[in-house]
Amino acid sequence: AAAAAAAAAAAQYYHAQQQQHQQAMDAMRAALEKEKAAAAALARSAPRRRGSPTVQEHADLPPGSPLLEEFRNNKSRRLELADIVDHIVEFSRDQHGSRFIQQKLEVATVPEKELVFAEIMPEAFHLMVDVFGNYVIQKFFEHGTPDQIRTLGATLEGNVVFLSTQIYGCRVIQKALEVMNNEQKQAVVSELDGHVMQCVKDQNGNHVIQKCIECAPAAMVQFIVDGFQGKVYALASHPYGCRVIQRILEHAAPETQQPILDELLRFTVALVQDQYGNYVIQHVLLNGRPQDKSAVVQRLKGEYLNFSKNKFGSNVVEKCVQYARPEERDFIIVELIGTETDCTPLQAMMKDQYGNYVIQKILDYVDQGRRDHIVNLIKPHIHMLRKYTYAKHIIARIEKEERSRRIFP
Repeated sequence: AAAAAAAAAAAQYYHAQQQQHQQAMDAMRAALEKEKAAAAALARSAPRRRGSPTVQEHADLPPGSPLLEEFRNNKSRRLELADIVDHIVEFSRDQHGSRFIQQKLEVATVPEKELVFAEIMPEAFHLMVDVFGNYVIQKFFEHGTPDQIRTLGATLEGNVVFLSTQIYGCRVIQKALEVMNNEQKQAVVSELDGHVMQCVKDQNGNHVIQKCIECAPAAMVQFIVDGFQGKVYALASHPYGCRVIQRILEHAAPETQQPILDELLRFTVALVQDQYGNYVIQHVLLNGRPQDKSAVVQRLKGEYLNFSKNKFGSNVVEKCVQYARPEERDFIIVELIGTETDCTPLQAMMKDQYGNYVIQKILDYVDQGRRDHIVNLIKPHIHMLRKYTYAKHIIARIEKEERSRRIFP
């Protein structure tokens, strides 16, 4: 009974500590939001001279102590970390002071690091979301002692989603994921469970999801990949989601990638024409396995002419020409060039603002015999094609090479 009572008391104490910690974090966030709103209101109302710093910059950089002011104005004075004791947080929030601390931390002794660390820890959360302070925290993750890295890592717990979607905090999370041990990575990554899509579609959070995929063990981030199934088209055609999909294709194991690839292949035709999706398909052609590249090339069969005259699709067609197997490249060329009796597709491509680049890419990657054949198809129409702006690029190239061959047969 006594043991049970002790355990209950310990649990109650732990719960109270957790509540206090959460209340403190909530208060910090509210204060930060209040500061941002006040600075933004001030920036909107104040006049600005040409070339002068914005009011927001001044709001982040208030008048400093005499020591900081002297440091700003007297660049010749050589300071050491010990000289700025009791002013380290203030220096961390200053553009030049932050840079000074970062440079010193790279070569600091352990006692010097402890001196700085002891002063910044009470303000670590505020520094993580500060325009200049975040770099000092990152530098500690990079050059701190193992104990300092563990202590900073514990400060992230309970705040990962907030920091991941904050413009400066997301950089701290990324650096932490690069250097923390797997146990602490697990603590950070697990907080993203249930918030993955929110982060993927956020201009800051998507970088954190990318870094998780790059740096965390595959099993640790499997829930991220699993959450994408059935949503691959929406993500691949999203300005931030397309980056995350590309990281999966780079870092995930083949069996993990396969469901993602299967969905990409189902929507290849639509993604090729999309302003963001085309980059994902190009990525498959550039870095995918031979069978994945062939699957893309085959999916586009019969559509190469149309896609070559599309702003986004033409980039994919160029990659198909470049990375297709020789026999696949042959059927692409036949589709785009036409025949000796009807080379209408070739003429249309040469006149087109996007298609002309595809023809140039073909000339780069075919053998000399096929190249001469294409040039011979073009020559009878050169006089007519000169009238078209985009055809002139190819004509000038052909004529230059013809002159070179006459000089150096």
